[in-house]
Amino acid sequence: MASWISMTEACQLLGVQAQTIYAYVSRGKLEVMPDPADPRKSLYRAEDLSGLARRKKAGSKRETLATNTLFGAEPSIPTALTAFFRERPHYRGEDAIALACTATLEDAAQLLWGAEQPVDFGCDAPQAAAAPGRGAAFTVLAGLAATGHSTSGRLTRVLHAEGQALVGQLANAFGARPGKGALHLRFAKGWKQQAPVAELLRTALVLLADHELTSSAFATRIAASTGASLPACVLAGLSTLSGPLHGDASGRVQALFSEVERVGEDKVLAHHLANGLPLAGFGHHIYPDGDPRAAALLALFEPPEGIARFIGKATELTGLQPNIDVALAALVAHHRLPADAAFGLFATARSVGLLAHALEQLGTAQVIRPRGRYVGRVPVAPQGGRK
Repeated sequence: MASWISMTEACQLLGVQAQTIYAYVSRGKLEVMPDPADPRKSLYRAEDLSGLARRKKAGSKRETLATNTLFGAEPSIPTALTAFFRERPHYRGEDAIALACTATLEDAAQLLWGAEQPVDFGCDAPQAAAAPGRGAAFTVLAGLAATGHSTSGRLTRVLHAEGQALVGQLANAFGARPGKGALHLRFAKGWKQQAPVAELLRTALVLLADHELTSSAFATRIAASTGASLPACVLAGLSTLSGPLHGDASGRVQALFSEVERVGEDKVLAHHLANGLPLAGFGHHIYPDGDPRAAALLALFEPPEGIARFIGKATELTGLQPNIDVALAALVAHHRLPADAAFGLFATARSVGLLAHALEQLGTAQVIRPRGRYVGRVPVAPQGGRK
C-alpha cells in the first residue's frame, strides 16, 4: 500500500463517506497532507487508515478490546515523550532528526526528562574489571538494581541526579573513558577514535534516545509502576532491548555484513532471495518510506565499499530501505569499533529514553497489571459433594 492515498481510496478502504474521513482528521486520528499533483485535493496517511480499518473490523467486543490493549495497532498508555509526525520521530514535539544535527545526548536527556538543569553524564567510577561490553554493563546494572532505593516518595530532581549517574556508569561499562565531558567524547576516547568519529557517535546517540512505546519502554514502565528502583527499571528495559528482534538487531546485521565480506554481496543476496529469507536491517513497519534515522546517519560517512554495494543492491532488489540497525552496523564496520559497540551505543542512548518513560510513569500512580485471557483446558468439576 502507498504511504499516502486519495480520498476515494480512503473511503473505499474503510467503507465510509467523505464526512467520516474528515471527522477522523479533525479528531487527530488520521494525518492529512496536500496532494503535490493538485493542491486543491488532499492525501491521507495509509498507515493510519490501515489501523482504523483493523479496529473497525475487530469491533467493540470486550475480549477483543482487552486483547488490543496490548497487541492492537496503537499503544494504550498516554505519553508526552515521543511521537511520529510525517514519518519522523519527535521528542516532546521537537524533530529528533533535526535535533541530532547539533544536540548531544545530554541535551536530549534534558528535553526528554523535562529537567530544569543541564544534564551531565560525567562519571569517575572506574570501568568494570571485566572486558567492556554487555557482560560488564549488565553486571553493573544488576548490582545497582539489587541495592537501589524505591522511587516512591523521592523528589524528581533527586531521581534526575540518580539517572545521570546511572547512564554514566552504564557508558563506562561499555567502554567510555571515565571522567568528565560529553558522553560521545568519552566514548570516542575510550574506543581510541578521533573528533570526526566522536561527531558520528553524538549523532547516533541522539537518534537512538527514544522511539515511543517500544517493548523495552513498556517493560520499563511496568517496573516503574511498582515503585522499583531506577536501576531496576532500566535493567527491565535493557533486558528486553537485548533481544535480536529489538535493540540487538544490529548484531544480526553485523553477521550479515561478515558474510558479505566473506563470500561477496551477490552470493549473499542470491541465497536470501532464492530462499525467501528476510534481510536483517531492511524495512521498518513505522517508516514505510525509509527510516529517517538511518538516512541521517548514513549521510555522514561512507560505509566500506563491499557493504555499500550490498546496501545499494539489497535496496534495489527488495524495495526496502536500510533502517537504523544497518546504519549502526555500518558505522562499527567503517571505523572498526569494538564488536559490541553497536549494542553499547543503542543501550546507553536508549537508557535515557527508558528513564524518561520510568519518570513519566511515576506520575500516574497506577500499577500496570493486565489481565490474562485463559485459553487452556477447563478444569473438570469433581464428582459428588464433600463427605
